[in-house]
Amino acid sequence: MLDLLALYLQPYNYTCTKIKNGKEALYYLQKQSMDIVLLDIMMPDIDGWELCKRIREFSDIPIMMITARDQQDDIVKGLRLGADDYLTKPFDEQELLARMEALLRRTEPKKHIEASGLRWDEERFELTYNNQLIRLTPKEFLMIGKLMKNHGIVFTREQLIDLIWGFHSETEGRTVDSHIRNIREKIRQAGFPIDDYLITVWGVGYKWEM
Repeated sequence: MLDLLALYLQPYNYTCTKIKNGKEALYYLQKQSMDIVLLDIMMPDIDGWELCKRIREFSDIPIMMITARDQQDDIVKGLRLGADDYLTKPFDEQELLARMEALLRRTEPKKHIEASGLRWDEERFELTYNNQLIRLTPKEFLMIGKLMKNHGIVFTREQLIDLIWGFHSETEGRTVDSHIRNIREKIRQAGFPIDDYLITVWGVGYKWEM
């Protein structure tokens, strides 16, 4: 099934990563950025139900369950655990592609986010508060954007290093802390109540609360 899905999708410019067990998939998704997950239920170590639930603890990535289990109760269970769509085998190639395209349209990354007058604008590469420009370094800009786009989700220092500096970076956790301090200070000087939004989760990492 993994090979068949890759065969379907590669001609449409999808790059497919094939993983055969739930534990490995969970570890990979915690470290790498992906656009969509196609998830079977019957897998070693962690089944699709549990994997879907665990992914939702740290990511809002689109999840489509693809499985031979076509009972109504199974479909409802998958959707309630956090899946965005549910496709039963056997399926038509064009239906798979259409459903994936619909999910990806719905979850296109936001180019700008606003919170109480603080505006992060990816296209302009600007952070402003009440139209006042706040000057950030490129890494600071990317970090505050990642937190704002995923409000409510706690990012560990290791996750932020992977996302901002890259998976093979030798950057250390204290560098993340230093960037967070600089972000807070610069935004605080502009008059925005940053401490109400950018929250330290002690012993874990950081999150943005709306």
